[in-house]
Amino acid sequence: MNIQQVKQRFGIIGNATLLNRALEVAIQVAPTDISVLVTGESGTGKEIIPQVIHHISARKHGEYIAVNCGAIPEGTIDSELFGHEKGAFTGASGSRQGYFEVANGGTIFLDEVAELPMQTQVRLLRVLETGEFIRVGSSKVIKTNVRVVAATNENMLKAISSGKFREDLYYRLNTVPIQLPPLRDRFEDIHLIFRKFAQDFADKYRMPAIKLTEDAVEIMVAYPWPGNIRQLKNLVEQLSVIETVREINSTLLDSYLPKLADKSPVRINDPVNEAFSEREIMYKFLFEMKKDLTELKKLVVELISQRNDIHLNNDQTAVVNRIYSDLNEPINNGSRILPVGRPDLPNVKKPESEPFEMHEVYEESLSLEDREKELIQKALEKHRGKRKYAASELGISERTLYRKIKEYNLTEL
Repeated sequence: MNIQQVKQRFGIIGNATLLNRALEVAIQVAPTDISVLVTGESGTGKEIIPQVIHHISARKHGEYIAVNCGAIPEGTIDSELFGHEKGAFTGASGSRQGYFEVANGGTIFLDEVAELPMQTQVRLLRVLETGEFIRVGSSKVIKTNVRVVAATNENMLKAISSGKFREDLYYRLNTVPIQLPPLRDRFEDIHLIFRKFAQDFADKYRMPAIKLTEDAVEIMVAYPWPGNIRQLKNLVEQLSVIETVREINSTLLDSYLPKLADKSPVRINDPVNEAFSEREIMYKFLFEMKKDLTELKKLVVELISQRNDIHLNNDQTAVVNRIYSDLNEPINNGSRILPVGRPDLPNVKKPESEPFEMHEVYEESLSLEDREKELIQKALEKHRGKRKYAASELGISERTLYRKIKEYNLTEL
């Protein structure tokens, strides 16, 4: 089964590179019994990966059980997963099979696996390593053949360092890692997903589907979506039910979007942000060099001005004249350098041996923000307002370019 068939079967919308890569890994690992750990932010749809793995594997005819580890109380989770015997604890009026016993020959999906208590983690590790477990209140070892797929939105290495999660269990679960990208990294899919949800709710509530104007699409694509697909789905349902108009413009859409302090969070190891940082450092370095050179020129002028007996040849005079011109200082009379600021300074003359032209000097802005605005404006002018090509020229994403245009209030052609 290829990626397109999987998307069609499980209703997965989007063509983002990171999403396709996650599905590729899921398809490749499905025929094996290797443990898989799915990671990603809350709301990214991590629960779809275990379903894909189970239904295209040899276990597809076995049980598939999804367990939310964070929703089960600590006192009963061992009983839920591994079962218990009659009288094992207060209220245990009879024996009961756990999920690992029921799902024998199938797949168990452990969502929010980082929320498992430490004692349960020890039991789970044993099942993964030996395929054996013991019911609560029993001494009999039970064998099981279960494929485990786990998921979490937590930083597992941080959980390990804080003592919340066992390191050996992490590496046992993380045999094959699959990372689902956040919605903000799938900006080319956002409008597609919106239209899918809009049609779903139109069918559910028997009303015309809502659609976005062009400016509303731009706002939606630029928004960071901290709640990911879950947040987008809730927004579409709100708009479908509450609004009487079926065409949503930017003003109306913006009124539904929560206002965030930073709508474009900087991501670690993001190639686009790293490229911007490198250019900023380069600009700063060049500006500092220019500043140092200007200071050096002033120092030369000051040293020469303190001496009125310095005689220079034509080439040396030309160099000094250029320094004076750059600094907008008085120049010599053709024979020797005159001290700056002397009351008897004669009228400026051009040396016969070295043509000299006066230049008007403009102070160049050293602001990185001004330089960035200038570069973006030049790129837009070069490509006649086409953001796609301008973004490629600048080495940034089209979404980042759109945000910068709005931030600096730049004019698009």
